[in-house]
Amino acid sequence: MTELLEPRAMGQGLVRRDGVAKVRGTATYAFETPAERPAHCALVQATVARGRVTAIDTAAAEALDGVLAVVTVFTAERLASVEDAELAALQTAEVAFRGQVVGLVLAETSETAREAADLVEVTYDEQPHDSELRADRDDLYTPEKVNPGFETDTAEGDVAAAMATAHATVDHTYSTATYHNNPLEPHATTALWDPAGDGFLTLWDSTQGVHPSRATVCQVLGLPQDHVQVVAPHVGGGFGSKGTPHVNVVLAAMAARVLPGRAVKLALTRQQMFSLAGYRTPTIQHVQVAADAEGRLSAIAIDVVEQTSKVKEFAEQTGVPTRMMYASPNRRTTHRLAALDLPVNSWMRAPGECPGMFGPEVALDELAHDLGIDPVELRIRNEPEVDPETGKPWSSRHLVECLREGAERFGWTGRDPRPGVRREGGWLVGTGVASSVYPTMRMADSTALIRFEAGRYAVEIGAADIGTGTWTTLPQIAADALDVPVDDVEVRIGDTRYPIASVAGGSSGLNTWGSAVVEAARAFRGEYGTDPADGDEMETGVDQAAQDEDHAAYAFGAQFVEARVDADTGEIRVPRHLGVFAAGRIVNPRTARSQFVGAMTMGLSMALHENSLLDPRSGHVVNHDLAEYHISVNADVGDLQAHWLDEHDPWVNAMGTKGIGEIGITGAAAAVANAVWHATGVRVRDLPITLDALLPSLP
Repeated sequence: MTELLEPRAMGQGLVRRDGVAKVRGTATYAFETPAERPAHCALVQATVARGRVTAIDTAAAEALDGVLAVVTVFTAERLASVEDAELAALQTAEVAFRGQVVGLVLAETSETAREAADLVEVTYDEQPHDSELRADRDDLYTPEKVNPGFETDTAEGDVAAAMATAHATVDHTYSTATYHNNPLEPHATTALWDPAGDGFLTLWDSTQGVHPSRATVCQVLGLPQDHVQVVAPHVGGGFGSKGTPHVNVVLAAMAARVLPGRAVKLALTRQQMFSLAGYRTPTIQHVQVAADAEGRLSAIAIDVVEQTSKVKEFAEQTGVPTRMMYASPNRRTTHRLAALDLPVNSWMRAPGECPGMFGPEVALDELAHDLGIDPVELRIRNEPEVDPETGKPWSSRHLVECLREGAERFGWTGRDPRPGVRREGGWLVGTGVASSVYPTMRMADSTALIRFEAGRYAVEIGAADIGTGTWTTLPQIAADALDVPVDDVEVRIGDTRYPIASVAGGSSGLNTWGSAVVEAARAFRGEYGTDPADGDEMETGVDQAAQDEDHAAYAFGAQFVEARVDADTGEIRVPRHLGVFAAGRIVNPRTARSQFVGAMTMGLSMALHENSLLDPRSGHVVNHDLAEYHISVNADVGDLQAHWLDEHDPWVNAMGTKGIGEIGITGAAAAVANAVWHATGVRVRDLPITLDALLPSLP
């Protein structure tokens, strides 16, 4: 059990410390880094999905006034490591997917660079490609692990026997689409190579982790870590796409080495982000559930088919939440991959849990209807006493309380269970519910330094604020750990000059960095007491040995949605969306609410809008911009509310936090789908839910 901090600064809805600078436009992002006469980099991308570059004609590009250099797969420097094929920039003439970078142009202006890149003529030996995901492919294979290191398949009991003898069963296939992360700030880097001595590389990069980014660049380029600095004071979103380095940062570093002593700026265009910055795999989910007449599950299973790039394997852990959400004596989860000639898929907000909570939560809704049991009550009846997968007790689990409080706040009581019967004017009206879950994680590799300077405390840690509020919440934690007013604490983050910090991902950032800060604060007080001298400092890291391993730690939630469907056109509106979450101690209600409602909106977007449309003939996403890749906007979001329980969990960390950045997206799309079914009686099992799927069967 962890000694929890006494909350004083924590729990206050303090205004973001970086808010004024962002609103006024003075916060510096990677591409805006001041530099004298920076050069600009534009990329040349493959126009075939598979093949080999046989020739590149750069004459026209090089003749353009203002062009400084053109680098191709035939002329680029050789990298020290090509172990990660995604990052092996310009190292081979082989083309593995459409959009792969085969050259770059450096010029005085970005306009000139892009014009010159268009003038580069590339000749290919084009080869047949394969880019179609199907569940009936005969070449599906079993990955060794699913992200980040979970067992690929699990089984307990006999699902088939339970399905054969159960009072009620559901056996359907559900699917989620391909999604691209699309943060408003594109992936961007300003790079500067100083050739003096053995050389020094500075990268002002839009990244979710400055230290992981530096480690990757050093490995790929063969540079010692003390010869590279990565800086990221402000990041305009990432949703996981900036959590692991992609080829753009390597290209920026290579470009800077072409022009020693001169800064180089590289920003991916929106279109380029669809092939170079990761995306979420589409999933095909075969879900089976079985129950007795009272709704108690006797079996639950999910068999997932998804895709990976041939360049680099990424197996999303879509089936993992099914292993622990509900009590059932018979369970099975499997994952199968199709290796395709497509760009590399990677992390996107709540990998695994986000797509994995769609099929099962819709299946439970179908089961509830078949049994004549309220879907809230069905979930409550299947509440497990311990973690079904590990047998460990929960550190805390208040899903039932979330369901009940959410139902009360939403006005669920008295809901007519019959679908398609409630009309208001020309609108069919329905309501739906789904559960939410996300694991509580803490990384090991984070260290904080606390220094007393001129009557105030400076906290240094190489954490990244990707818009979540770290600039504000870390001082609140430090203030309580030091027992001083929060105004007496200054934080310095986003730079590899500061002690090592883990990536901002997996809802683990504040759990990890806050733990390091608490350890450093306690060590500081132990060494210097409450009256330190100017310059006194203490640096220490997370006490990994003290992390609880005896409990299953998760955040839980329940989401309720009202959907309205136009009876004539099939147009869908969601005027109400309410979530209640149990996510440990909330450090700052203001920034927390922003995280919850942002993720819930992203789930709404997943349900109704988002879909990267792949043309299998070309291996190309055709709606590769924000004009055609539709996302939810303000007009799509009505009364959106996020609430949380005052949850006390002494097992997770010294702050009692669980992480909140991702749980809001899990279950959201299922709640919308369930509400649309209740409104219309039309069950749509494939996302997104579009009017053409509803129109033929509307009442």
